[in-house]
Amino acid sequence: MERVRERLDEALKALATLDKLVGLPKPTDIERDAAIQRFEYTFEMTWKAAQAYITDQGLLEASSPKNVIRASFKAGLFDEETAEKFMRLVNDRNSTVHTYKEEFAIQLYTRLAGHAALLRLWLVEIQMRIE
Repeated sequence: MERVRERLDEALKALATLDKLVGLPKPTDIERDAAIQRFEYTFEMTWKAAQAYITDQGLLEASSPKNVIRASFKAGLFDEETAEKFMRLVNDRNSTVHTYKEEFAIQLYTRLAGHAALLRLWLVEIQMRIE
């Protein structure tokens, strides 16, 4: 359980950095790109925290973000609609390599506040279960 707590703390810290940059009314290119980078590492920390929790609970040895999302859904961490949103979030995360395309970066930035809220939901659910 200690590893779960460590991962959870790391993910919550990462999310706090993302929160500082999402939802700015007119971000500069640098702020937008920094927010996208923070989204990348926040997602990585979040799914790895969930993976540690799922593994600790003996529910599944999940090895990829989408498998962890499926296992989290099966464990009751969130409902089917939320699981589908997480799958779309993973697709956005996998597409961040295309942020050199201005139009894509702008569109992705507009979704980051919603993504941050989803990540927070996942982390809070884990946090409630381990406390």
